[in-house]
Amino acid sequence: MAVNDPSGAPTPPPGPAPNGGPHPLVRLLQEFTLEANRYVDAAGGRKDMHRTDLNALAVIMRHTAKGSVVTPGVLRKELNLSSPATTALIDRLDSSGHVVRERQSSDRRQVQLKMTPKAYQEGGAIFGPLARQMGTAMANFSEEELETVSRFMTAMVEATVAAREESSAG
Repeated sequence: MAVNDPSGAPTPPPGPAPNGGPHPLVRLLQEFTLEANRYVDAAGGRKDMHRTDLNALAVIMRHTAKGSVVTPGVLRKELNLSSPATTALIDRLDSSGHVVRERQSSDRRQVQLKMTPKAYQEGGAIFGPLARQMGTAMANFSEEELETVSRFMTAMVEATVAAREESSAG
């Protein structure tokens, strides 16, 4: 997508850095990802939860918010885990009181995963400080700036998904 410079003339989107490396925004995204992973490791570790556990709860929460049923197969696919690893993950989350397995009334063979109130409570404790700090940082930007960043981040997520799918296929 072209961006207009101050004179109104379209300019091409930013390319690589002058030294031929990735654009500085790509480096910032990499740094953000690294710091987010460090936060999850540190905050989750205080609750004896691994990153995979928290990722699983995020998947369940996202699907639940959309009204979708979350099965072990959905979790396996989204987290790119083997069947045994998925079973071990669900067993761990069940034992810790973060998820329950329920059978659907229409098909008793299908197991549905649901988060417990404990999972929501601990998730708030784990991610509350991050949300608070991010909210404070976001308050320094106008609604228009946040809209631009939101569009950018959406495009970066879509590009990352496309690169993952391309990498998986080849």
